[in-house]
Amino acid sequence: MDRLPWTHFHWLVVIGLGVSWILDGLEIQIVSLISGPITDPQTLHLTTGEAGFLSSMYLIGEVVGALFFGRLTDKLGRKRLFILTLAIYLFGSGLGGFAWNYGSLLVFRFIAGLGIGGEYTAINSAIDELIPSKYRGRVDIAVNGTYWGGAAIGSAIGLYLFSSHVPIDWGWRIGFFIGPVIGLAIIFVRRTIPESPRWLMTHGRNEEAEATVDAIEDRVRAEGIDLKPVSEDKALEVTESPRLGLLELTKVFFGQYPRRSILGFTMMVTQAFLYNAIFFSYALVLKVFYHIPAGHVPYYFFPFAVGNLLGPLTIGRLFDTIGRRRMIFATYGISGILLYVSAFLFHQGTLNATTQTIFWCVIFFFASAGASSAYLTVSEIFPLELRGQAISYFFALSQGAGGVVAPWLFGHLIGGANNTHVHTGPLSIGYLIGASIMLIGAFVALFFGVDAEQQSLEDIANPLSAVKRPDGGVSPQPAGASS
Repeated sequence: MDRLPWTHFHWLVVIGLGVSWILDGLEIQIVSLISGPITDPQTLHLTTGEAGFLSSMYLIGEVVGALFFGRLTDKLGRKRLFILTLAIYLFGSGLGGFAWNYGSLLVFRFIAGLGIGGEYTAINSAIDELIPSKYRGRVDIAVNGTYWGGAAIGSAIGLYLFSSHVPIDWGWRIGFFIGPVIGLAIIFVRRTIPESPRWLMTHGRNEEAEATVDAIEDRVRAEGIDLKPVSEDKALEVTESPRLGLLELTKVFFGQYPRRSILGFTMMVTQAFLYNAIFFSYALVLKVFYHIPAGHVPYYFFPFAVGNLLGPLTIGRLFDTIGRRRMIFATYGISGILLYVSAFLFHQGTLNATTQTIFWCVIFFFASAGASSAYLTVSEIFPLELRGQAISYFFALSQGAGGVVAPWLFGHLIGGANNTHVHTGPLSIGYLIGASIMLIGAFVALFFGVDAEQQSLEDIANPLSAVKRPDGGVSPQPAGASS
């Protein structure tokens, strides 16, 4: 799989699986925009607190879905799960448009979150195992970065749906159907994507694995591409994957791979803190400190989303050429330093809505690529039998630590400000905290990082099901890899 050049098959994988992040960005943005309409007496007439808790319920669903389906994707296979989780998302999000009260909407948002949380584990696992090692970094980072393409689409749709052109009780309901329409179109594409041959081999299905690889190679040869023979020094005998309980998993993560576990946890928590802090507070900052009307906030969101999208798309390839460790250090470090600068200027009162947005765009141009690389890192530095569970555990930890604390903290820091007498000090301190956290992530990556660029997954971490050769050797660790 790693010796294959880039072909139409790989585009099929990217299009069929990469849509998950677009759907998540779309969902988050649509829900953030409906908070106004659903508090109106003509609709569900929720309180602002109830409307805000809808996002929390969706996030809770993501965490539960990641933990539950992460284990299943390692047990039942990547393909079964990326079909199942997409179907659950379609069901939950579509039902949201038919909600008749607050309780029903909470249940439907939880179900939609379950599906997207499960998608994270199945999709990242499948992409890493199907994409050649030469391209794995840039593809994974670009796919994760498309979240912001979905957010931009959601914002654009919201400008129309939540305007005077659409009845107020129809606009928010239609918003919940946008994601399922896209998902229905893509689910047929996913059915043509094969199961991961790596997963098949570690589950005793060698004949299926061979047949799958043969079919993929036949597609490549049909495009007129000659394939080189597989190097014998890469041969690795594997047996059926062992079944591990929670205690055994903990021993693998923190016993066999303590440095990598610290790396994964730190990267996921730091990026989650920064993103949730800025993303969930940017509208309040524009309104409270720069007096931007709520209806004009989406216009400032577009460049913010574009900056987040362009970073992974333009510099993602450097993670495969310059290398993971150096690029993670650079993207985390640059975004942290720029946030320090913007915090100082914000505190001095020298920024306005436009210059503040420009700073956010530049900061997150780098931070978005770094944040996407956090998901890449967690998905490739552990044995393939644990890939789905590794993604789910570290995702859950990051959302619990960074995802919950950051919005609460920044909401309180902004809460003391008002339009007649604005205090920038508390929020400036919050920005300094965020910048410091990103720099911590940068240095942890520099010292604990794994040089996984252009390395086969089996070279980065030996499969748990690997059978040792007579000389006692197994596939070697790459230079610079750490336990």
